[in-house]
Amino acid sequence: MTPPPISTNVNASSSPSPRGSLADPFFVVETICICWFSLELLVRLLASPSKTAFFRNAMNLIDLVAIVPYFVALGTELARQRGVGQPAMSLAILRVIRLVRVFRVFKLSRHSTGLQILGQTLRASMRELGLLIFFLLIGVVLFSSAVYFAEAEDPTTSFTSIPRAFWWAVVTMTTVGYGDMAPVTVGGKLVGSLCAIAGVLTISLPVPVIVSNFSYFYRRELRGEEGGEYAPAPPCPRHPPSPPTPNGEPKAGGGAAALGGGGEELLDGETFPEDRLTLPPPGGELAPSPTGSGGVG
Repeated sequence: MTPPPISTNVNASSSPSPRGSLADPFFVVETICICWFSLELLVRLLASPSKTAFFRNAMNLIDLVAIVPYFVALGTELARQRGVGQPAMSLAILRVIRLVRVFRVFKLSRHSTGLQILGQTLRASMRELGLLIFFLLIGVVLFSSAVYFAEAEDPTTSFTSIPRAFWWAVVTMTTVGYGDMAPVTVGGKLVGSLCAIAGVLTISLPVPVIVSNFSYFYRRELRGEEGGEYAPAPPCPRHPPSPPTPNGEPKAGGGAAALGGGGEELLDGETFPEDRLTLPPPGGELAPSPTGSGGVG
């Protein structure tokens, strides 16, 4: 027979102590950080001229999502300790809230240039990423169906249905290859080989476009750091900018300055009056200028 004091101690140890969770060092550090983040968000909200534009900003939404779970979890914990609410529902809410806390890592993108460049690259490459996912879905459907029918005659096969073969197709096309599902027949191995080759080709198609976007944003960020906050757009390779004039101002019309009209500037910075420009006749050579100087070659 178990003595009552031992039974009382077991029950007391199995129930969480109300002071134990609130006195946890990690909880104290998290509380201090959340108070600081909440004060920062509140000050930025009050100082924002447009509250609608403030909540439309993705970074502000990330800050809000990173702060709210703490208060929800704190209220759920206090309600559970007081015996209010169902324990099963409280446990499910806490699990979801703890998962949402992972989004706090995106707060680093406000101070990290690399994460900002990565976000801009993904935003500019959404069309290529969409095409990549679309091509992968087509390949998964085709090769999972093919391997199912190729392995249908083998009684020990792992491909018992086409939806179950989706996992194998995704793993094979992405060249991961866990090895938990593998074809054993000759036809199945042939389908697996084609699936791996098609996956490599499909993934490699949009990669140059994504790398090009990343290089563009990275060079633009470097130019912005070297020249200050302003990062000018790169010039068009077909119409390079003209050199500045002696007073330091750029020429009107860019690098494609016209030769016609009196007193217009050429690419070399010289000015010619209208009577010194002699155009060649059709099919002939350039005639000398009336003043005896050489024409424009």
